[in-house]
Amino acid sequence: MKTYTIKNFREQFPTDDACLEFLLKARFPQGITCPKCQKITPHYRIANRKVYSCQFCGSQVSPTANTIFHKSNTPLRSWFHAIFLMASTKTGISAKQLQRELGVTYKTAWRIFKEVRKLMAESVSPLVGQVEVDETYIGGKRQGKRGRGASGKTVVMGMVERQGNAITKVVTDVKRNTLFPMITKNVSNDSTIFTDEMHSYDTVSKMGYAHEVVQHAAKQYVRGNAHVNTIESLWSTIKRGIDGVNHSVSPLYLQSYLDSYVFRYNHRKDEQPMFESLLNRVVSLAGQPS
Repeated sequence: MKTYTIKNFREQFPTDDACLEFLLKARFPQGITCPKCQKITPHYRIANRKVYSCQFCGSQVSPTANTIFHKSNTPLRSWFHAIFLMASTKTGISAKQLQRELGVTYKTAWRIFKEVRKLMAESVSPLVGQVEVDETYIGGKRQGKRGRGASGKTVVMGMVERQGNAITKVVTDVKRNTLFPMITKNVSNDSTIFTDEMHSYDTVSKMGYAHEVVQHAAKQYVRGNAHVNTIESLWSTIKRGIDGVNHSVSPLYLQSYLDSYVFRYNHRKDEQPMFESLLNRVVSLAGQPS
């Protein structure tokens, strides 16, 4: 992956104006088509506003329209800086740290934090080849019952294509009727699925998949090519990040946190810096302003 440092960021985006100009060029690479004139026309910036006006008819277009920056009073450079920070580490940063880094209120930091996480929620093509499937439990306090079924924990199912992408999803339980639709939706039918010995996976082969199992209860973690070490490593990264950076996550927001970790995982081998990928998603999700 090409390195993009804080020095690069400061050079490319020294001011709010530089951020707005970037959005303008990214969203209108061929020029702005004026909705009234019905053609590409010269536009000029209106001072102290995030809008450009048509030279002929005066109609206005804002490069921030329909983006996460829309109607925000927070400086654009602060938004861009937040995206850079959230893309620069394997485990991300917390809203509290964003508050300190940006010098904004916690309410503002939380809004930015939440909106940037939304950028990281992306659809992934069905996984193919060798796919590891597993489930884990996140959050809660270990009161009463022990282990993965501890009270208050949220169930998360995950699927990882070896040397490829991952998909994670908050689910209600680990019953077969809950897990199987996730598998059939997200894993190509000609794949080989690797799981542990949990009974919910017993009939995976009847769904048309090749299925190999490792017996964790018998302390078997690798059997030839059969293991779930790849997804276990992903679980470790997510839990380490939540425990060390976020400390705890409400079940209400857990899926968006998972999306952010999986986004970083799925783009770990990209040549393009993750910061630039996220800026591109800002543009692509916004479409053309009206």
